[in-house]
Amino acid sequence: MAGGVNKVILIGNLGADPEVRFTPGGQAVANFRIATSESWTDKNGQKQERTEWHRIVVWGKLAELCGEYLKKGRQCYVEGRLQTREWTDKENRKNYTTEVVANAVTFLGGRDAGDNMGNGGGGGGGRRNFGSQPRGGDNNDYGQPPPMDDGMGGGSSGGNNEDDIPF
Repeated sequence: MAGGVNKVILIGNLGADPEVRFTPGGQAVANFRIATSESWTDKNGQKQERTEWHRIVVWGKLAELCGEYLKKGRQCYVEGRLQTREWTDKENRKNYTTEVVANAVTFLGGRDAGDNMGNGGGGGGGRRNFGSQPRGGDNNDYGQPPPMDDGMGGGSSGGNNEDDIPF
């Protein structure tokens, strides 16, 4: 296979609110970290768990949307590619970091899902897709998510809101 494949798919929870900055040219860039966990039972029958932290970088309008909708504790789906950067610090030492450059982010749970973590709330079942569009012919193309309330009291057009969703 020529060129190889560099694709990352993650579902995890934010460790802190995204940090959104703007380049001198005005382009937005968001940085945040998400945690993924796996658990298993070891050979002694003890439950084990390991959490991995992933650095996420998002550019453009998608970065602005991440800054607006994502909060600490909120679950999200991230799709992108791995990239390693190198820089030299003040002591003239080379440093490296590997991060996921996201091209699609789906916000999972309701808008307040991060606020409800640990309070017994689940945050609802809302989902917001951003980034690259699904490819035609995929069996897992569920279409566009339902419209979300804009928080201005106007609700969604046509009377649809999160309470009308059958799942």
